[in-house]
Amino acid sequence: MCGILGVVDRKGVSAESLSMMRDAMVHRGPDDAGIWLNSDRTVGLAHRRLSIIDLSHAGRQPMADSDGKIRITFNGEIYNFQTLKKELGEIGYSFRSNTDTEVIMNAYHEWGTDCLQKLNGMFAFGLYDENRRVLFLARDRLGKKPLYYSASSSERRFSFASEIKAMLKDQSISRDLDLQALNHYFTFGFVPDDLSIFRSVRKLPPAHAMIYHTESGKKDIWRYWDVPEPSGQIRTEEDLLSELESLLKDAVRLRMISDVPLGAFLSGGVDSSLVVAMMSMVSDRPVKTFSIGFEDSNFNELPYARIVAEHFGTEHTELIVRPDMFSILPDLVRQFDEPFADSSMLPTYYVSKVTREKVTVALSGDGGDEIFGGYNLYRAGLFDYYMRLMLPEPVRKGIAWSSRFLPEKGLARVKSQLSKLQYTQYESLIERCSEAYFKTSYRTMLLSSEARASLNSRFLEPEGSRLGLFENRHDGIIDRMSYVDLHTYLPNDILVKVDRASMLASLEVRAPLLDYRIAEFSFRNVPDNMKIHGSTAKYLLKRLAGKILPQTLDINRKWGFAVPVADWFRGPLSTGIRDTLLGTKNVYFDQACIRRLLDEHSQGRDHSLRLFSLLVYYLWEREYLKV
Repeated sequence: MCGILGVVDRKGVSAESLSMMRDAMVHRGPDDAGIWLNSDRTVGLAHRRLSIIDLSHAGRQPMADSDGKIRITFNGEIYNFQTLKKELGEIGYSFRSNTDTEVIMNAYHEWGTDCLQKLNGMFAFGLYDENRRVLFLARDRLGKKPLYYSASSSERRFSFASEIKAMLKDQSISRDLDLQALNHYFTFGFVPDDLSIFRSVRKLPPAHAMIYHTESGKKDIWRYWDVPEPSGQIRTEEDLLSELESLLKDAVRLRMISDVPLGAFLSGGVDSSLVVAMMSMVSDRPVKTFSIGFEDSNFNELPYARIVAEHFGTEHTELIVRPDMFSILPDLVRQFDEPFADSSMLPTYYVSKVTREKVTVALSGDGGDEIFGGYNLYRAGLFDYYMRLMLPEPVRKGIAWSSRFLPEKGLARVKSQLSKLQYTQYESLIERCSEAYFKTSYRTMLLSSEARASLNSRFLEPEGSRLGLFENRHDGIIDRMSYVDLHTYLPNDILVKVDRASMLASLEVRAPLLDYRIAEFSFRNVPDNMKIHGSTAKYLLKRLAGKILPQTLDINRKWGFAVPVADWFRGPLSTGIRDTLLGTKNVYFDQACIRRLLDEHSQGRDHSLRLFSLLVYYLWEREYLKV
């Protein structure tokens, strides 16, 4: 895993500036560093290297092709590079290294931008084609690797990087806040594609590519992949199970190719346990596994991880995490570059740190929920769907109106469910997606009148941002909700969390369940009732787990990588969060709303994720806007 960077400037690119920007990402690549400038110094590429494949100097980047007309800076892994290398060799290409980087260059030389269809991996790269005078940028299908860019049409200056902090070393890039990005952040807990928290910086979305014409400054951006529509073909459960097992085993096998020590995250949940099981099947030595837990037994999954570790005879390492949030959170906020409100970034960093002490690469179980229907949200969506089929609209609205009279104590969940009957299917989905953070009613109270006035009609855009994705599918409700998450929550929350937290520890993380072939298989072939079957979520994946995992493991529990933030904010961290949120006035927020959230939380109402999102923002603002 690496950090990549590039700058195009018709006035000239400074090698000193390029090096300074590059070295802001030293954690992404502590093993080596390089820069390259073209002959007239209008194009510069830079690279920080974490050596994984071909540890020799032949793997150094930016790398040139055989005739020196193509240069590339590349972050990620191409898992099928050996197959592609053989195919290109049969065509007549020769290779000077055993790297996947060189394979990408030769694939581009042979197939042009269509080479992206050949790549199975996680990647972001910038390739300069001197003959065409273009930069070719691309990001992997599911968005595992980040790619930011900034373009100035007036000066024809363009830059890209793995992290915003590297780009901000360029003083010409403004730090002006994008208020609409902030609006999205407080709605869902992250800044989505293609926005960034800075108006001058944007993200290249997953499964997208760009051609930047270095002489004209013109940008051509396109989507090169998406999951397919359902085939409509009826297949037996056993047939689907057999294909899933074959695909997952091959995805794991490919991700175990490494020239450095390799292990796996193990939570004891279905997804990570299946990955460890497959690793044990294809490995000739014990798999190294790593788990973390909490002193609070309600959030501690270590006993489940031990069951799996003992069953497969892994070399197992554990760590107990204690609530020292204020000692590590500023570093994480700095690493994430943008406000990011998923508190599980804390355990993700800790498990990455303990894992990096023994290995350089780790496999994870990320992707199972989005691909195979694992979230409680999906079951709630089915509830909404069938209630709308069974109950006429006046009856539903009457039940929703009456639910307001139910007491909060002991019936809060029921009251919340019934209140959603007043909404359309889509409105209910948005309500469920945003209720943990600042849905419309809470955001109206939080944002100052000045901020709301500046947003004007755009205030409700976050709620509508998913509608196009939801309506883009014409099949089952689970498929439609999964499709939305695949393009929003997965790349902007889950994968951002894993990439930034692991890279802070200089650890590469690979996710076999996010092999694009598995995603295509699920969306094309697996019907809704094989994803949620009765009350069982991830039904097909759990059928596979039932065949392979120890019978003593409870595969039906659903915790997620949760953190006891609610208790921490009422206990050991209560003073710290109150001092931070009330200690400085902010032009964007209503201070009375923040005080109310703190008071209600201390009295027992759960505002932990809202408070955490505010805490992260205040720390981010202090770091990046120097308030």
